[in-house]
Amino acid sequence: MSEKKQIQVPVMADLASRGETPEVLFWVGCAGAFDDRYKNVTRAFVRILEHVGTKYAVLGMEETCTGDPAKRAGNEFLFQMQAMTNIATLDGYGIKTIVTACPHCFNTIKNEYPALGGNYEVIHHSTFLQNLINEGKVKIAGGGEFKGKRITFHDSCYLGRANNIYEAPREVLAALDADLVEMKRSRANGLCCGAGGAQMWKEPEPGNKDINVERAEEAIGTGATIIASACPFCMTMMADGVKSQNKEDSVQVFDIAELIAQAEGINA
Repeated sequence: MSEKKQIQVPVMADLASRGETPEVLFWVGCAGAFDDRYKNVTRAFVRILEHVGTKYAVLGMEETCTGDPAKRAGNEFLFQMQAMTNIATLDGYGIKTIVTACPHCFNTIKNEYPALGGNYEVIHHSTFLQNLINEGKVKIAGGGEFKGKRITFHDSCYLGRANNIYEAPREVLAALDADLVEMKRSRANGLCCGAGGAQMWKEPEPGNKDINVERAEEAIGTGATIIASACPFCMTMMADGVKSQNKEDSVQVFDIAELIAQAEGINA
């Protein structure tokens, strides 16, 4: 974060010790906490939360992996261990509402934790940002610095097909007054970046072309100079695909929270 304006991110344990309750718990996720590139998305989203005055908190050192990678890899035992640990922590603090920038965390906590007793209102940050814009809490004058720029959005499988969230990220991008162009395969017909199903942690099977390269070629083919995503896995795969085409100097990959923070003039 900028040295001029450091933000002290509130930790749930500290709030609880003072008898305070946040409006939302921001679930950072493994990528948001440890991946150097996605830490920028975490910072951008925190800046937005601070900017609009949302009372939030993070679990900090008490947050552990949701268990999504273990479950996708077929290790149900490990998944349930990780999930039950998290549910115990969340319930111990009386958490009701969770917002996260990771569709994998979102899908797992929203759809798979209830079977283990973890019932929460879970909001993906695309929907959260859409609501902020609709409520007038985030106002981007004239679209900001992205006005007129050609942007294409890559649908995350766990956000789109798994949870039917297609409009929220596009409405967020619409606030930028940019030239939003769709890839031929988009929305319910979108092409996976290749990171789901635990594929993020293994080499691809032999074939003619890596799937993220195929997807990056589609995105570049739209003429977009910005590929927008709303998932840390997608961001990594799309960025690698762009690099494979030697286009990283002319095509950039951003999360929607980063675009909103920049357009709003929030120093992330």
